[in-house]
Amino acid sequence: MVNKVSRADIREKKHRRMRHHLAGTSERPRLAVFRSNNHMYAQIIDDSVGKTLVSASTLDADIKGQVEYTDTVEAAACVGTVVAKRALEAGIKEVVFDRGGYIYKGKVQALADAAREAGLEF
Repeated sequence: MVNKVSRADIREKKHRRMRHHLAGTSERPRLAVFRSNNHMYAQIIDDSVGKTLVSASTLDADIKGQVEYTDTVEAAACVGTVVAKRALEAGIKEVVFDRGGYIYKGKVQALADAAREAGLEF
């Protein structure tokens, strides 16, 4: 009998492997991305103390008002812009990008590009 591993398990394994090389410090925190079927989430995390410094998602009221659908590339770009603006307000300019085991394409790439255009460096 063939037992196929689920795509979610494969993504989690990739993310665990990546996290051996990525770590957010107080000088350069980690921008972590999570993509579900319906929403996009982004957090800037300081791993040295285990604290989320800034976050944004398509569930936020200001982002929900700007986009028609929350599962599109445009919504992901809006999340990237908002998280970058909030990070700059908090005094964070440089981050380490953690794509969360997802392929750097589509929504994840749109979020990263929008965050770069809004002023974050990674």
